[in-house]
Amino acid sequence: MLDPGTEAPTFTLENQHGESVSLGDGDAAYTVVYFYPRADTPGCTTEACGFRDEWDAFEAADVAVLGISDDPVEDLADFAAKHDLPFHLLSDPDGEVASAYDSYGEKEMFGDVFDGVFRNTYVVDAEGTIVLAYEGVSPEEHAARILEDVAAIED
Repeated sequence: MLDPGTEAPTFTLENQHGESVSLGDGDAAYTVVYFYPRADTPGCTTEACGFRDEWDAFEAADVAVLGISDDPVEDLADFAAKHDLPFHLLSDPDGEVASAYDSYGEKEMFGDVFDGVFRNTYVVDAEGTIVLAYEGVSPEEHAARILEDVAAIED
């Protein structure tokens, strides 16, 4: 995991619409950069829908959200449409960005070993500094916890 206080690695990736999106696009006070293993699987859907369900609160707190996986753009488009996700989902097909954020590597599932994305989240401020880091998060209530933690920074 990258530690708070570390400069966030910059990136430009394609979103679910095939558009290029970079860290720092827009003028949000904070950006959530969350990594998830696979679009439209139970845990990833729970996590994404948590951000969707808290979307008004994220906008009110001036917090942008970027979800990143190694899924192809087409899968992200289907996932976003199916669950009415109002934020960018970004395709990192080679895991390069996830690797830069210590969120990609060897995993084991059902006895198979493969490279994949780890469920980690970072909050980056407008200057590009990581201010919060969450490793191996549980998808339930994750979005609400981030909102609480960002509010605590502001206090």
